[in-house]
Amino acid sequence: MKIAISALAILGALAGCVMPANQPQNKLQMTSLEIQAIQSQTFEADKRVTFNSVMSVLQDQGYIIGSASLDTGFITAESPTRHIESGPQVDLTTPMMTQILNGIFNADKRTAAVSVEEKKVVTATVEELGPKRTRVRLNFVHRKNMSGSLGQRENQDMPIVNSKVYEDAFSKIGNAIFIRRAQAEPSPTQKPAK
Repeated sequence: MKIAISALAILGALAGCVMPANQPQNKLQMTSLEIQAIQSQTFEADKRVTFNSVMSVLQDQGYIIGSASLDTGFITAESPTRHIESGPQVDLTTPMMTQILNGIFNADKRTAAVSVEEKKVVTATVEELGPKRTRVRLNFVHRKNMSGSLGQRENQDMPIVNSKVYEDAFSKIGNAIFIRRAQAEPSPTQKPAK
């Protein structure tokens, strides 16, 4: 009995120190202007060329276009879903403290498999700044859907604020714009169409 009371007291003290799973430690908070600076890039090209280049790059990266409108300059797309058949065996029928105590006293536990689906979603906005100048803003989000065999569900959307992801995307968009503009210009040996 004294062991159980001591274990409960220790676990109670430790439970107060546990950080929620959805709040990572040492995460730097970025301002909205800092996020916009990472997610935006200006290009010297008209809106149609830029819009088509963004669409092309997203498709080349394996994204499936959900919607696109040249008039509004808005594109939505998502990557194929990556499905993990069965996650770790987790006790989904009892509170965390009971699970810990059951583990201490080797009590029998009921467990259930956890299924996880992951994908990346992106929205893109192409804004015309002038006749041959556009701004592209991308927003990548990592989406995770988890479900247990006993019917529990949890969905998590985590914005991706890693500048390398955006730098890579904007570099590819810049290359696509360059290629599209080069293909649209007649070569010196071609005669203009009458």
